[in-house]
Amino acid sequence: MRFFNNAGPIKPELHYHIDPLHRLDWEEISHYIAQQRYFVLHAPRQTGKTTTLLAMMHALNQGDDYTALYVNIEGAQAARGDVGTGISAVCSALARSADLYLKNPSLRSWLREEGERVPAQDRISTILTNFSSHLTKPLVLMLDEVDSLIGDTLISLLRQIRAGYEQRPAAFPQTLILCGVRDIRDYRIHTQHKEIITGGSAFNIKAESLRMGNFTQEETRELWMQHTKETGQIFSESIFPELWEDTKGQPWLVNALGHEVIWKDR
Repeated sequence: MRFFNNAGPIKPELHYHIDPLHRLDWEEISHYIAQQRYFVLHAPRQTGKTTTLLAMMHALNQGDDYTALYVNIEGAQAARGDVGTGISAVCSALARSADLYLKNPSLRSWLREEGERVPAQDRISTILTNFSSHLTKPLVLMLDEVDSLIGDTLISLLRQIRAGYEQRPAAFPQTLILCGVRDIRDYRIHTQHKEIITGGSAFNIKAESLRMGNFTQEETRELWMQHTKETGQIFSESIFPELWEDTKGQPWLVNALGHEVIWKDR
């Protein structure tokens, strides 16, 4: 039996859910990808960003036009302003994701045999050039938790992506989606020399910023009714207006209250 998810990305086989690809304008995103655009997807935490990116990756990989890869780079946050350590963590995350989602171990091999000899300030550009060049289809890359990075590590990441932008799509990702809690224009990055650099100046190749919203009132009700359809347990109709007033469709709250009602308060 499926259940309301109140922790982490949705797994459709385990959790009640609203199709994540219906929560964004898929036609608009497809248009940006076809135009080789780089753009930002942002929303508050527990809104469904990671679930949506994973669904986008799987949908694109089922088609014939692109190779899509999701990468969570939050682990590089611990490096803070240590560029060498931070960039190594980003490259390792790229290699793990390629191995996991695409069954492609080439990045692991490259890092082991050559990667550590490439200066940190050029390593991401080099690994993306190498990877993109050897794929049979253009690469759509999704980097999650970008704004968790700090200081010079974040600046180096953004500038290396910007440096490779002109090589797309043959030798760099055709499209790159940066995902985080904030829009990149709101990044205020402190360098080790106490300079303040805005995200917009470090990454001036962004075509658009898309913000994920909450569930609609209809989607909120639909999610709870999935439980009724699967179990036969009925919710009183009077509960739905109050559910909307309590949550305004915030996905984590809708799921957390569902979990409370059917499990915690049996």
